[in-house]
This record gives sequence, C-alpha cells and structure tokens, in this order.
Amino acid sequence: MLQDLVFYLLGGAAAGVLSGLFGVGGGTILVPVLLLLFGHSGIPEALWMHMALGTSLAVIMLNSISSARAHQRHGAIRWDVFKLLAPGVMAGALAGAWVAEQLSSLTLAVIFAVFLVLIGLQMLTAKQSKPQRSVPGTGGLLGAGGIIGCISALVGIGGGSLTVPFLVWCNVPMAHAVATSAAVGLPIAVAGAIGYVLTGWSNPLLPAWSLGYVYLPAFVGMAVAGSLCAPLGARIAHALPAKRLKQIFGVFLLLIAARMLIRLL
Repeated sequence: MLQDLVFYLLGGAAAGVLSGLFGVGGGTILVPVLLLLFGHSGIPEALWMHMALGTSLAVIMLNSISSARAHQRHGAIRWDVFKLLAPGVMAGALAGAWVAEQLSSLTLAVIFAVFLVLIGLQMLTAKQSKPQRSVPGTGGLLGAGGIIGCISALVGIGGGSLTVPFLVWCNVPMAHAVATSAAVGLPIAVAGAIGYVLTGWSNPLLPAWSLGYVYLPAFVGMAVAGSLCAPLGARIAHALPAKRLKQIFGVFLLLIAARMLIRLL
C-alpha cells in the first residue's frame, strides 16, 4: 500500500505539472496516468478504465473547487448560466456513469482514445468556436448540460473542453466562458464520481480501499500532489509561448491516443 501511494503521489505530481503547464487538466491527463499506474498495482485489467474514470472525476471534484474560487475572485463566473447548466450536467454525469457500467473496459478505452484524438487535433489547429447565437433559455441550457455531463462522465473529465466551446458559440466572452466552465466542472465531477461509486459498489473484482470505482489511494495521492505541483507547471508555462504550448499538448494527446489504440486494437 505504501509503495502504491508513493507511485500515486509521483503520478499526481506529474499530472499536476502537466495540467499547470498546458492549461488543460482534468481527465485528459489524469486518466492516462492512472491507467499507467494501475498496470503496476495488481488491479484487475477489466476494471482499469472504470476505476481510472471514477478516480479522475473524484480528483477533479477537489481541483475544480480551487479553480472556481480563483475565477470567482475576479467576478468572471456567469452564475445565471451556471444555475441552468448545473442540473443538466449533474443528470447527464449520473447517466454517463450508468452507461459506462454497461460498457466493457475496452470500449471505454477506445471512446477515450478517440476523444483524445479530437481534442489533440483541435489543439494543433487552434480552431476556436465562433459566436453564432445568444445563450439559450432554460430548456436549451438543461439539454446542453445533459449532453456535456454525459460525455464528461464517459471520458472522466470536468467538461472544460466541451463547456467552453459551447459557451463561446453562445456569444459568451472567452474569460466568462472559461470561468463559468470551471464552476460547472464541480457538479459534473461530484455527480460523475457519485455515479461511479454507486455503479461499482457491488463489483466483486474491486480491490481493497475502493469506494465503488474510486480507488482511494490513487485519489488521495493524486489530489494532494497534483494541487501542490500545478502552480509549478503554471510558472513554467508563463515563460513559454502559448501557441507552441498548445501544439505540444496536441501532439502529446495524439501520442497517448495512438499508444492506447495500438495496444487495444
């Protein structure tokens, strides 16, 4: 257990530095690191993806609190939009966790790898959403929240790569879109983590120290080390050009996706 915890601390530190360096954290970094570490922990391979997704969302739950508080200090969160997105993303995240339980670890891994390819290509091309319409009403935001929450839970992310483009498309200024997305990440992560706890609760293959599909040693180690090391990555990022960082991150995600797909297929 002590050796595993050391590995998760080191993995969390690496994920924290990368998150701070590239400005895009969440499951795109946490899930691949967790999968790598699970391969050396004795956890049954059939559970790797489910536990990586559930544990990633649990870690994001804590990270999103500090992120949202930082944005709130600048008064950038659109709480009127948040209040209508939150119920939808929570329902969607719970549904996504349930859908994940019906899928094999292989299928989830392919879905995650394809998601990484899409995000990586977006980073490389630097393609941004263009404002096309105004913010929709209650029904539109609830529906959009449901889709964002469901996809986020299926790939173990806080939803920033989905929420920000949607809000920008709805003519929300980028600074407010990023801040609101940070706040929306909390209900996504909370509902998604609860969903993975509940759906995995009675799985007979679960290792000790598991809370459903949330592996507690990984959660503790990665949450602590990640929160401490993310500022280091952010400081390094300020010394490098933003465009080049996005391109590097795009290549990084494509390499991870390629490695996963080659191994799986």
